[in-house]
Amino acid sequence: MKIYTKKGDDGSTETLSGKKVSKNSPIMHAQGVIDELNAVIGLALTYNKHDYIEEILNQIQSDLFVIGSEITLSEKNEENKIRIANVRINYLEEVIDKMEEKLPKLKHFVLPGGSKLSASLHLARTVCRRAERDIVRFIEETNFKTLSLKYLNRLSDLLFVLARYANLSEGKKDSVWKL
Repeated sequence: MKIYTKKGDDGSTETLSGKKVSKNSPIMHAQGVIDELNAVIGLALTYNKHDYIEEILNQIQSDLFVIGSEITLSEKNEENKIRIANVRINYLEEVIDKMEEKLPKLKHFVLPGGSKLSASLHLARTVCRRAERDIVRFIEETNFKTLSLKYLNRLSDLLFVLARYANLSEGKKDSVWKL
């Protein structure tokens, strides 16, 4: 099977449900940024040396595949059984709470950086925030009902906490914003 089909040469593509859409459509922006976020998390994993963080990030990557599938199958709203669930959001909140217990209290804004793992997790956090914006635009244009926006909001918080934890566990101090 060839990797290229030439079907998208005109600026259009097909969703998993078979609908032809512009590559610049809200659904493709939403799906594309979820794919990008997953790739950036994959990059962070290359710098990771912690089993606990690997377990968390691997689960998040699987969740992002669920969200991507949910978005691309959104035209089949009632038929689509692939959905991000509240249990996944609860998981993120539990991990955030556990990690925060290990971290010093925040007293200043933290600048992205520190270790390679921390910096890559901060990059993932910013891509996650963009994903939130693209999902909002997608939802506003389609009225699609999904928990993915709530999931991404928690995920960006978790990525921030994980970045701080990575610095702490690698003996690096968070850089703080000085005015």
